Amino acid sequence: MSLRRLHSEQPASFAFNAENMKRAEWWISKFPAGRQASAVIALLWIGQEQEGWVSKPMIESVAAQLSMPYIRVLEVATFYTMFNLHPVGTYQVQVCTTTPCWLRGSDDVVAACKKRIAPTPDTISADGKFSWMEVECLGACVNAPMLQIGKDFYEDLDGPKTEALIEALRKGETVKPGPQNGRHTSEPEGGAITLTDPQLYNGGYSRAEGKTGDAG
Repeated sequence: MSLRRLHSEQPASFAFNAENMKRAEWWISKFPAGRQASAVIALLWIGQEQEGWVSKPMIESVAAQLSMPYIRVLEVATFYTMFNLHPVGTYQVQVCTTTPCWLRGSDDVVAACKKRIAPTPDTISADGKFSWMEVECLGACVNAPMLQIGKDFYEDLDGPKTEALIEALRKGETVKPGPQNGRHTSEPEGGAITLTDPQLYNGGYSRAEGKTGDAG
């Protein structure tokens, strides 16, 4: 079991910007009086979107806003691995290394991150744009190996494709999320091979043969 602690270096303060304060207040308003603590995950997430990571001042600010003890918000932040407890790059690359991705070559994806970002995880690249980490299953096993950056998933990767993805983002280019090998969503590689007969979609074989009712 890994132990998650707050980063040793902390900013002096934290405050939501005007836009995110409105978002935070909207989330708080969704819950009845006395139940504002239910918005804690939402507020931490908004804070992380703003700053890139969750700091001690952020936890203190959220605790005060929700009238919660500091330790309760700290428990949430340290329990859920979706919260970064240390500074990250502009692009936080999360590489899935669970069994399906590993069997399909996630080691090569990790090697590409070590080469193009930093030799060790949770280290920000020299240009400040990237950091990377290994994570558990991201739910796209059929398109393994894959990684997540922000809210986007990039699938069907290998070493060279991962390097190309990182360098494109480094140059400010837009890379379309999803499969990176040309296939559509999770269809078989090479295109669909089942349910391709048009007659299946114009009433089916029973209508074409003049059949009605249930078969019996």
